[in-house]
Amino acid sequence: MQNKNLKKDLKIISNPAVRFVFLAAGTILVGIGVLGMFLPLLPTTIFFILAAWCFARSSEKFHFWIHNNKYFGRYLSNYMQNKGMTLRAKIYSIAFLWTGILISVLFATDALYIRILLLLIAAGVTWHLISIKTSED
Repeated sequence: MQNKNLKKDLKIISNPAVRFVFLAAGTILVGIGVLGMFLPLLPTTIFFILAAWCFARSSEKFHFWIHNNKYFGRYLSNYMQNKGMTLRAKIYSIAFLWTGILISVLFATDALYIRILLLLIAAGVTWHLISIKTSED
């Protein structure tokens, strides 16, 4: 996302205490988003979107950082601009999702209904990822 477009999203709050709360919330949301990159049932993008929203109200520096981050900034910006996901990102996400789910199904639980639920969730998330527009870059 270009810096010009990012500037218009900024709505920095003047109250320092409220800014601190938004900054802290944004930081926590980034942490949860990063965990979601590695935990198959925890979503990632929504936490980065919420963190970007918090940073847009608390810190210009962190707002630019999250959108220009080397690891997830492009995915966040593409998602927010409805550009979709790259084919590589889809394949990686689906492979990682199913690896985590299958490990959970095979080793983490003996309850059949939990195994079925995990597989249904994985199928639903896979369907969602496939249905997202595939971008070129």
